[in-house]
Amino acid sequence: MTVLVLALIAGAVIGLALGALGGGGSVLAVPALIYLLGFTPAAATTASLIIVTITSATALYAHTRDGDVAWKTGALFAAAGIGPAFLAGAAAGGLPDAVLTSAFAVIAALAALRMLRPSASETPDRIRPGKAAGAGAGLGAVTGFLGVGGGFLAVPALVSVLGLAMRRAVGTSLLVIMVNSLAALAARTGTSGGLHWEIIGPFTGAAILGAWDGKRLATKISSTTLQKIFAGVLLAVAAFMLVDVIV
Repeated sequence: MTVLVLALIAGAVIGLALGALGGGGSVLAVPALIYLLGFTPAAATTASLIIVTITSATALYAHTRDGDVAWKTGALFAAAGIGPAFLAGAAAGGLPDAVLTSAFAVIAALAALRMLRPSASETPDRIRPGKAAGAGAGLGAVTGFLGVGGGFLAVPALVSVLGLAMRRAVGTSLLVIMVNSLAALAARTGTSGGLHWEIIGPFTGAAILGAWDGKRLATKISSTTLQKIFAGVLLAVAAFMLVDVIV
């Protein structure tokens, strides 16, 4: 019963992050599955992709209704990441857990610092194919390699590199997360045997409900505040995981 309650609480928090911030789901799901629910790192990264794929699809629908998704930019960004996500997902299985955890923490911290840095003002929703494809390919590789949906990197890239407004970047990132997670899952089909579906099911259900609440929360908070919250969560998770590796 305790494990089930923890799964429901963790799922709700992760759904809230995805719905409100357009990312942070996997970067929170992986440590929750490992440290709270007893998953191995390999099983946790695969399970997180399942949870985040389903939750992102739900949150994407909510943002679509409000017109907060830049479909052309998001589709180009996501398409560029499919191949790298698949290849990196297939290659990640042989790496030691400590290496994956350290890389995970460092990338999360760098993304947080970028979100805290003021970005140059650009014309929102102006598509730059070269930048979108390059950033999308890099994000796809990270998604497959570390077993994350990539929203914690997609939002900064969509804001800083492609010039989307924060709220529109949040909605668009959910499309990118969903596509990249599906590609990474396709490369991890052989690792699904050790998953605990009795935990993943309730976890995912709570995350879906949390995503709807997160979407409503996002309409009540300024873009600047969202960015600060997003960066603070990423820095806290990164610090915790690095300390765990060192200690």
